[in-house]
Amino acid sequence: MINIFEVNETNKMIEQENLDVRTITLGISLMDCIDSDLEKLNHNIYQKITTVAEKLVKTGEEIETDYCIPIVNKRISVTPAAFVGAAACRNPEDYVTIAKTLDAAAKATGVNFIGGYSALVSKGMTAQDENLIRSIPQALAETDYVCSSVNTGSTRTGIDMDAVRLMGEIILQTAERTKDRDSFGCAKLVVFCNAPDDNPFMAGAFHGVTERDAVINVGVSGPGVVKRALEQVRGESFEVLCETIKKTAFKITRVGQLVAMEASKKLGIPFGIIDLSLAPTPAVGDSVADILHEIGVEYAGAPGTTAALALLNDQVKKGGVMASSYVGGLSGAFIPVSEDQGMIDAVKADALTLEKLEAMTCVCSVGLDMIAIPGDTPASTIAGILADEMAIGMVNQKTTAVRLIPVIGKGVGEMVEFGGLLGYAPVMPVNPYSCEAFIGRRGRIPAPIHSFKN
Repeated sequence: MINIFEVNETNKMIEQENLDVRTITLGISLMDCIDSDLEKLNHNIYQKITTVAEKLVKTGEEIETDYCIPIVNKRISVTPAAFVGAAACRNPEDYVTIAKTLDAAAKATGVNFIGGYSALVSKGMTAQDENLIRSIPQALAETDYVCSSVNTGSTRTGIDMDAVRLMGEIILQTAERTKDRDSFGCAKLVVFCNAPDDNPFMAGAFHGVTERDAVINVGVSGPGVVKRALEQVRGESFEVLCETIKKTAFKITRVGQLVAMEASKKLGIPFGIIDLSLAPTPAVGDSVADILHEIGVEYAGAPGTTAALALLNDQVKKGGVMASSYVGGLSGAFIPVSEDQGMIDAVKADALTLEKLEAMTCVCSVGLDMIAIPGDTPASTIAGILADEMAIGMVNQKTTAVRLIPVIGKGVGEMVEFGGLLGYAPVMPVNPYSCEAFIGRRGRIPAPIHSFKN
């Protein structure tokens, strides 16, 4: 039962502390759309998405009105396009037609983004996988709402280094194709290790082949709420600190659970999962970096930052998992640079480097996220950064991801403006030394010894 105190407390979190539901993401299977005729395939995809998602945005707006809970994004994720297009697509250009169909469906339904222009290649690439990957620069340059992801590694299979090397090239090509928009295409492209099937957050969302025909997944937010709660226990012990984070995460997740159940009931689509991540925005007071500062580090990146982030991530999960019957996706704390004002400030103060961010990804939800780097960074260096992050995910049995934006024509210290939730970022320096000989090796890095669990 919900009492009047809890209602007032939730209202305060929404009005004063930037609490919101970051996204309702409708996952849609396109497996029944598959056809060997490309034109028919695209027709099937458009019809399926626009039919199933016809009332998604309207339903989200009704929930916002009924409960006065901001729902920032309404999104769609679909079955990885590499699978869906395998029978019909003979070359990268054929896959681009699927991207344009997804974009048209997103516009018709009114959603903010559609994810699933994806390939899963942790153990190797089929010809169809490679065609989709090679189509990504054109697809992201010629669409507005399509997001793309490629899973190149897993704890069970190791890392496909051929795919990692190719993705280094693809990221640079995507940057070049969208250089007139500060290489914005790369903001819609993420490379994963251990990608989950039920992630509601872009750019990495896709509807896994293990999922049912359609599901509702919800991603919550609330860094501002956590920071405000920690202000009340400043200087207290770690025990008090942890208990405060857990209790706050529980309250935030309950809001997400309410929205998920209401959306499921109104749409007649089963509830999937709550992703109980702390997802920041560029708004002042809605920052994960500010939480770390409140825990006790002067800037994100200062000594102690990784330990503070590990504590935060763990307590968010412990508190949130009790608030929902199904928890999934990424769940924890995001540390994107451009989307978090506190992270931006830390970079400007020279407190936060790419190497420190990499260390922090060992204990956070995802990885190197929304980081602008110089546009003249070699593809092999980008691939090396990808490989490092894939290795962290593989060995630590966790999801890691990379969303790098090599901004063509800009160098270290210059600012890049993406707008909206994607914010802005200073271009960060990259280690100048080469890993080309390492990246040039063929094949894959084997799975770690602890992957053998059968």
